[in-house]
Amino acid sequence: MERLRDVRDLPKAHLHLHFTGSMRPATLLELADKHRVRLPEALSSGEPQLLDATDERGWFRFQRLYDTARSVLRDEEDIRRLVRETAEDERRDGSRWLEIQVDPTSYAPRLGGLIPALELVLDAVREASEATGVGIRVLVAANRMKSPMDARTLARLAVRYADQGVVGFGLSNDERRGLARDFDRAFAIARKGGLLAAPHGGELAGPESVRDCLDDLGAGRIGHGVRAAEDPRLMQRLADRQITCEICPSSNVSLGVYQRAEDVPLRTLFEAGVPLALGADDPLLFGSRLADQYDLARTVHGFSDAELAELARQSIRGSRAPEDVRKLLLADIDTWLTT
Repeated sequence: MERLRDVRDLPKAHLHLHFTGSMRPATLLELADKHRVRLPEALSSGEPQLLDATDERGWFRFQRLYDTARSVLRDEEDIRRLVRETAEDERRDGSRWLEIQVDPTSYAPRLGGLIPALELVLDAVREASEATGVGIRVLVAANRMKSPMDARTLARLAVRYADQGVVGFGLSNDERRGLARDFDRAFAIARKGGLLAAPHGGELAGPESVRDCLDDLGAGRIGHGVRAAEDPRLMQRLADRQITCEICPSSNVSLGVYQRAEDVPLRTLFEAGVPLALGADDPLLFGSRLADQYDLARTVHGFSDAELAELARQSIRGSRAPEDVRKLLLADIDTWLTT
């Protein structure tokens, strides 16, 4: 019988983690008390939520909880604490490279505007990276529920800070609302500025959403993309072009995309040659962090240690980590597998 290695010791990259969603539940409670924010039971209980978001009502409930959690982040100290604790949690899970996603417009009103908000996040990221040894970079994300003009503003801002820690440009929120091509100009700005295009697609909407991200937004990586498993030709396209999909198994079940953990088509995508990067999405709401996703791949989907190591390699290859960092991490993955 194969000896099972600790997945927390497996070096890996985390490419799908949202800013507020990375917060510790205990920190949420403490900051809510600090700022006298009343939390609903769904947040104050500390229990993972099942938030069936397959209809608009369910998604609205999820988004409302996320917005409430975000409302406790009100000053510089709060932002620095969140980033520092997130980096500590990443290190504990074996994450050696993190690309965290943030929409600075959500924090700008309390932090002095768009530019001060993004600069604070980037400074907090540098500080936390130095303290923990976890390489951290930022993806600036636009919101599908807002104007494409707002997205273009964010794209220009992201490009402006491309040499200060911003590595990509994303598009989040309900992919069933608004067409991907409405945001094509924003993504053109981001790509021209050297940023990775990493929009959400293929989660609540089907494989056509992934195709739209590829065709209309020039995606170099897909946030989620799990529904690509429903289309063999699309999986082949992703495999041929080595487009990494950021698969978040626990999130998929919590949001009702799949009813059971075993229904998530992780094995189907992996065996089709689609590069994968496991992600935790929003641990605050879903109750599991990065190492838990690797445990799930092992215990539910039958991934061997060699296959888990390959998943970790794919996460590194799909990242924007510098080449010297990639080589070091890939070597450390080999060490994990052979010792």
